[in-house]
Amino acid sequence: MPEPLPKPVAFQFTEEMKGYISPGQHTCQQGYDEGKAGGLALMFHLTIRIDDLDTFIADPAHHAQAVGYLEGSYIGGRQPVLAGEFNLFADSGDADRKTMLYRLKFENSAGHALTLCGRKDIRDDFGFDTWSDTTTLYVNLYAGHVSAADEGAATLLASGILHIQVRDFLHQLTTFQADAPTLGERLHAVQRFGRLFMGRLWETHGLPRRHGREPRIRTIPLHSLEGVKDAEVSTHYASTGDGLGISLLRFQRAPCKDVVLLVPGLTASSDMFIMPEHRNLTQVLLDEGFTDVWTLDGRISKRQPYNHTRHRFTVDDVALYDNPAALGVVRRAVGPQARIHIISHCLGALSVAMSLFGKAIEGVRSVIVNGVSLTPKVGTFAQAKLAVGPFLAESVLGVDYLNPEWSQQAGISPGKLLAKGVSLMHRECDVPECHMTSFMWGYGYPVLFRHENLHEVTHRRTGDLFGGSGVHYYRHIRKMVSANNTAVKFDPKDVRYRQLPDNYLQDAADISTPMLLVAGQENALFLDSNVLCHERLEQLAPGRHQLEVIPGYGHADVIIGKNAAHDVFPRFLEFLRQHAH
Repeated sequence: MPEPLPKPVAFQFTEEMKGYISPGQHTCQQGYDEGKAGGLALMFHLTIRIDDLDTFIADPAHHAQAVGYLEGSYIGGRQPVLAGEFNLFADSGDADRKTMLYRLKFENSAGHALTLCGRKDIRDDFGFDTWSDTTTLYVNLYAGHVSAADEGAATLLASGILHIQVRDFLHQLTTFQADAPTLGERLHAVQRFGRLFMGRLWETHGLPRRHGREPRIRTIPLHSLEGVKDAEVSTHYASTGDGLGISLLRFQRAPCKDVVLLVPGLTASSDMFIMPEHRNLTQVLLDEGFTDVWTLDGRISKRQPYNHTRHRFTVDDVALYDNPAALGVVRRAVGPQARIHIISHCLGALSVAMSLFGKAIEGVRSVIVNGVSLTPKVGTFAQAKLAVGPFLAESVLGVDYLNPEWSQQAGISPGKLLAKGVSLMHRECDVPECHMTSFMWGYGYPVLFRHENLHEVTHRRTGDLFGGSGVHYYRHIRKMVSANNTAVKFDPKDVRYRQLPDNYLQDAADISTPMLLVAGQENALFLDSNVLCHERLEQLAPGRHQLEVIPGYGHADVIIGKNAAHDVFPRFLEFLRQHAH
């Protein structure tokens, strides 16, 4: 008779975390700060249960059950966890980052279904951060019982941060228990769990590990139009007031009274709206009844040559010259009765907001701005780059512009040497163009997006989607950041821009066009710029503009993310339909 299989070894430990949350749409740090000021404490007491330690260790996601309770005034006191999940050191979108994930489904005192989702990011940043990584949990509270697949589209109710306090951590060390028949087996189970935990920590915080780089093979043709089906495509040209030629693409299925103009960010282009590797924004708009969609390629576009020079353009130029010229082309084509809506991204969004609030454009029915609008805000390291970067690039390195594709250049050049040096500092992926965009734009690993939100094809063609740029725009952004995070004119004495205001918020109360300010909650470039902008606009024009914070998203992935059609674009459509009639 065969011997019976050994009984699986169960394992468990207890964890208690405490912190603060605040209702509303904002970043987790802002939710923590406001919650702390308002006394909105939240805590949970969980027992993490592993039914089979062998299976748990072998599972790459290291999935376990979480049971216990949450407690806080916002949820109506102590509430039991109805269904809880925990993942220990699960893979993330970054090669050098692991995550600990919590998903706790419960009901508040009124019987409303809620879900608390939390994430610890385990990554070796500068300094000793092992303790902070493993004891800091960024949390979002959602309406309803929300699965991981539906989290991006869920209704965000509150955000904040929870921490493990030292005393609670010391107690946690005493709660490890294994269900095994002998003391030796129980001790061995604890040892195996500890080996897994410390081994994963070593993988992220130990000696540097380099990943291999795959050769770049272009799987999607450059500037492909294959991502938009069943539409007539035409190209239209415009001349700006300062003598540049710019262009627009029109994707039309049928005449429509509600026309949408899509404006990309600096060094991006129409390509970010028509990507064939997943359902893109243009395709979604066409499918949802907005059957006349335009995309702009102005002076900041990768499809134009103007960024590849040592220019002195500012965002004022885009606001005063490009956007009015583009709107003029659209208006002449669609007629005076059509309602024009704008969806814009990054510096394109900043320029559109400046055009609108600077009264350089009119006749726009609604505007959606992603990432930044009238209150640019960047982190401390990014501010340092803005301060010294332009001088170092132009006068020390001697380059006319920064180029994400320098590492692909033949031969040796200062730009290529810089790109190779930048890649040495980035272990989160093996795409050098991704490393350079992070170097060019702020501070982060990566900056422009969260890797887990991108299709792998998208990630591999970062250099096709984001091009080079002259550095003078940085000087204008720095001036705005220094002006209390306010969009201001670069040179008030320059008579060419006399029709623009020195401060673009000065006439905000007079601007009747409604804006939807969109903010990826994890935006590593412009942080919570649009949250700040919404707060200021609420003071100047209460109730006129809306804010939409997208949990789990960064900056460009709000537009180019593989699941943006499910998680993000329905929010765009809802706003457009509010103003479509």
